[in-house]
Amino acid sequence: MKLSAEQLGAELKRGIAPIYLVTGDEPLIIEESCDLIRQALRAKGFEEREVLHVDGQFSWEYLLECANALSLFASQKLIEIRLGSQKVNKKASEIIQEYAAHAPEDNVLLIIADKQDANTKKSAWYKLIEKSGVLLEVWPVEINQLPGWIRHRAASQQLSLDDGAIQLLCDRVEGNLLAAKQELEKLALLHPQSTLTADDIIATVSDSSRYDVYGLMDAIALGQSERCIKIINVLHQEGTEPPIILWALSKEIRSLYAIKQGLERGQSYDMLCKKERIWGKKKAVMKRCADRLSTQTLHQLITSCHELDRVIKGISQGSPWLLLNDISVRLCGGPIKLPMPH
Repeated sequence: MKLSAEQLGAELKRGIAPIYLVTGDEPLIIEESCDLIRQALRAKGFEEREVLHVDGQFSWEYLLECANALSLFASQKLIEIRLGSQKVNKKASEIIQEYAAHAPEDNVLLIIADKQDANTKKSAWYKLIEKSGVLLEVWPVEINQLPGWIRHRAASQQLSLDDGAIQLLCDRVEGNLLAAKQELEKLALLHPQSTLTADDIIATVSDSSRYDVYGLMDAIALGQSERCIKIINVLHQEGTEPPIILWALSKEIRSLYAIKQGLERGQSYDMLCKKERIWGKKKAVMKRCADRLSTQTLHQLITSCHELDRVIKGISQGSPWLLLNDISVRLCGGPIKLPMPH
């Protein structure tokens, strides 16, 4: 059975499954989902918990030994496998399938894993868990979904936030759900059962923004020029080296340029994305960028990246950080500036 994180609580009230696989790339939601499973099991009398960490030396045969071992302390046991980014090889797949085929009634298996790729989702062990247990795929909360997530989360803590307060909190945490959770908990303690405004947020919330190069790429894709400038300034203050940001920008621009040229030749957008190794949700985002920017603009931006590289290497004069801001704003669809002469 495939579930979302929002459906898990209701399903646990209906009954306990023999196997759970929780996978994705949003740590807070993964951890909270696993906590829900553990709480439900404790309520059912599962008092023992054995945690297995998978690394290159891990012996998957131990899973079967662990499942069949008699406990001196409890009759029901949770076996928790922390898979992380490790891949399930053929031998591990066979063992998981064997466990699922003969799952002991007094055991529950919980596998916690990073986001799985398309090939893994087609594998026998993955499909078997989806069929005989519970598969929980956790997706990141997108920037445009964050206000709703914060509103719902605040309501669960008997807090009401007006639109200004929600927007300010979104700006402060910049997609960092753990930071948002901590700030809402603090607000609930300081202002129990209250309706809060933006002024209340300013007075109590610290700036917990998570700024990195990937966040910059997201802001560019969404055309958020002011956010781009803010992220670049923070990266500068934190000591991020300009070549790292230039590499990410250049990669994005070259992909967009190739896509734009391909579209002008009448090629399929899906085929172009496959060639540029653009997958999933990013395809729609890149399409918006390609629609927003002309081939000429992208060519000018490639020239600007070459100029920035010369500035970084000391061959040309100028500020790399001003040029990074300029390129990012132009990628967002802002005013076009021709690159500075050598």
